[in-house]
Amino acid sequence: MWLRLGLALFSALISSAGLRGAETSFERGRLLYGVTCATCHQPQGEGIKGIIPPLAASDYLMADERRSVRIVLQGLSGPVVVNGIEYNGVMPPPVGLDDAKVADILTYVRASWGNQGPPVTVATVASVRAELAAPDRPDRDPFEPLPQPPAGFTLREVVRLPQHGVRLASLPGADWIFVLNNGGDLFRLEPATGNLVRVLATKDYADPTRGPLDVIGMTIDTQRRLYLVANQRVSTKPHHTAEITIHRSEPLTNEGRPQGVKPWFRIDYPWGVRPGNHGVSHIAEGPDGFLYVSSGSRTDGGEAGNDPVLWTGGEHALTAAIWRIDPRADGGPRLETFASGVRNAWSFAWNEAGELFSVSNGPDEDEPEELDLLQRGRHYGFPYEYGAGVKTKYPRIGEPPPGLVMEPAIRNLGPAGGGSPQTPIATFDAHSSPAGMVYCGPDWPEAWRGRFIVGRFGNFIGRFNVGFDLLAVDLRRNAAGVYEARTETFLAPLARPIDLLSMGRKLYILEYTRPVHARAGRPLNPGRVLELSW
Repeated sequence: MWLRLGLALFSALISSAGLRGAETSFERGRLLYGVTCATCHQPQGEGIKGIIPPLAASDYLMADERRSVRIVLQGLSGPVVVNGIEYNGVMPPPVGLDDAKVADILTYVRASWGNQGPPVTVATVASVRAELAAPDRPDRDPFEPLPQPPAGFTLREVVRLPQHGVRLASLPGADWIFVLNNGGDLFRLEPATGNLVRVLATKDYADPTRGPLDVIGMTIDTQRRLYLVANQRVSTKPHHTAEITIHRSEPLTNEGRPQGVKPWFRIDYPWGVRPGNHGVSHIAEGPDGFLYVSSGSRTDGGEAGNDPVLWTGGEHALTAAIWRIDPRADGGPRLETFASGVRNAWSFAWNEAGELFSVSNGPDEDEPEELDLLQRGRHYGFPYEYGAGVKTKYPRIGEPPPGLVMEPAIRNLGPAGGGSPQTPIATFDAHSSPAGMVYCGPDWPEAWRGRFIVGRFGNFIGRFNVGFDLLAVDLRRNAAGVYEARTETFLAPLARPIDLLSMGRKLYILEYTRPVHARAGRPLNPGRVLELSW
């Protein structure tokens, strides 16, 4: 695969200070490529055979300059043949590249590693961008028709987004919703009218000059304070660092205007290897008043990696874990590792009993995605086991530490999500990428109360076509007191649902993009917000 949601979504807010010494487009492009593209396409453009297309000596890249510009601006999905080898995956568009940076990157790539092409001009990039934005384009990327909602529900489109959204948040009783994009911009949406206004820019609270920035966590606590979780790659020596900053605002106004957003908590660990750096993402306030934060793995399956600027120690004590932070502690917030061995929980939620459940993305090795009951001090297997006691297929990992007890994922008895009573799996189809997750409380229709709704972003691997839906998950304890999941499809197909927000008698669904299956062969243009009401 080229990239998947389970991987941290890469941004490209590049420091102008870091480029100050680069006098030519080629040299600026070399620096930009290193922090924007090299993680997937590799430092020398070699790619990964059969998974990530090469840029070095690439016939596909060099055949059409304007097509290469379109791919950087819009991303690419579906099969392509590069140097005689078929690749079938998805490349999301980088965030935050202006026309000059796109031109610099392509100037460098199209004149390196055996490629011999003239410089790409800013005017060419601007021309292609204008073509893509033209409203009368016959091949303009369409939005899919709305799916049929469950009986008793109404589904409508609220707004089409100008940027890719990653998180939703609001307050009880509010008539607005915050929509966050992973570049760090925050938008205020009025669902009744579809009015969408940017209320906070990244530059208002973060410092992009320190390195590429990825903001993929957001919540509002009971004190009405907004939290934003930013991941930043900092070029420290001897190894690059993942600097995690949780920003917090003053209490929000009734109109939903954030004020006084400042760094509140900061910590770092070694930046991850290849496309394994999932980053720190979901944040939410628990029933106990603590803040819970998901810290994804820094590897795909515990591998060391071979990039000299990246640490080769596998997972770190702060990664593949759920953190718990006490915002009331004297002397400032304090972090503890609440649960370990959780590979990449994009979302988690509590039931009415205060039990915490998470959905987590599995590795490249086709293991199922997990639904876990998270308990303090427990270990959930990664990178040694997946699902319900399935040993890793990565021989380099070796045996787990002596005495380590690993909790199995919840088994899915189906009929949806890959399980059945005869052949249950723990828990969902491999590569279906569970994303948003909400609990159906007392505001929900009686038939659905007590279940979890789980959105599945969908896979980025051509040989699979799973996800792109919402599942309703009914958790029941069996005779041994162990939770089992009875799962059914709730709403499908959807265009890569990435987050969910339950407000009163409405469920808001954030679609990341527009295609509703893995083999669309279409770009990943920004998606929309949907409203399901009852």
